[in-house]
Amino acid sequence: MIPRVNERTISANDPLSEALGRAVMPEEGLTEHTVVAYWPALDFYTLDDEQTTWSAAHWADHLEDPIFENPFAASPRGDRHAIAHLDVRLHPGDRDLSGAEWAEIAHRFARAAGIEIPGDANSCRWIAVQAKPGRLDLIANLIRLDGEWQHLPADLPRRMNDEARRIEQDLHLTPVATSDGPDPTRRPPTAASQLAMLLVQLADEQVGPPATVRGLIEHSAHRLAGQASPAGLDNAHRLELIADRLHSVQEDLDTMAGRLATQPGLRTTVAPEPPAVRPSARHAP
Repeated sequence: MIPRVNERTISANDPLSEALGRAVMPEEGLTEHTVVAYWPALDFYTLDDEQTTWSAAHWADHLEDPIFENPFAASPRGDRHAIAHLDVRLHPGDRDLSGAEWAEIAHRFARAAGIEIPGDANSCRWIAVQAKPGRLDLIANLIRLDGEWQHLPADLPRRMNDEARRIEQDLHLTPVATSDGPDPTRRPPTAASQLAMLLVQLADEQVGPPATVRGLIEHSAHRLAGQASPAGLDNAHRLELIADRLHSVQEDLDTMAGRLATQPGLRTTVAPEPPAVRPSARHAP
């Protein structure tokens, strides 16, 4: 099981489209077999006689509502990219999970990420989508019901990976760092799985080295753009292009991590395992 922290966005359409594997369509209803879990407070916003199926567009609107209802809420960096997107992929050899098991995984990852806080009546809106085989997508708005910004843990990747290891054990799933076989605990990790974990760390949008460098470049571009000179604007534009290329590299690394995670690879007895990475009031269903 490999968890991933994606880049935050200001719209729920892109992460929801990625989770579904297709564009968000207003007429497409998403049943409980697709949206397997959501924030507990949603039940207080709906009526008993309302329809039980929301369209994909309604789910997107539901997630985005706090952005419009709280126009001054912003992250510590001053941006309004409040839509967080986490996903987790199972080992290709794992069994098919039931809807209840996917729901349990969703709630456990939401709590591990600090998105769902038990007993907090003002917690974030979030949904969990299970539309692709062996994959779960958790999409949340970090603007809480009280208008405050929900800060994600600084060690979010490590927490996600630690929770993934516990879920693998509790649900008897294939550990990511072991090979598939009758007794995985007796075989060393595969080279492919170790490289996959390493690439996941590198591609991480929060603490990965490329993300850190890209953030510094974007900050420098912003400062240069503030200079009222043609040279400053030109240099700022060049830095923005460099940042875009770095983002493409991150995406390529993440894609390669997914490919390696699905390939057995060559076994190794030398290299150790890499360290753990660190619906709505407006649209009622």
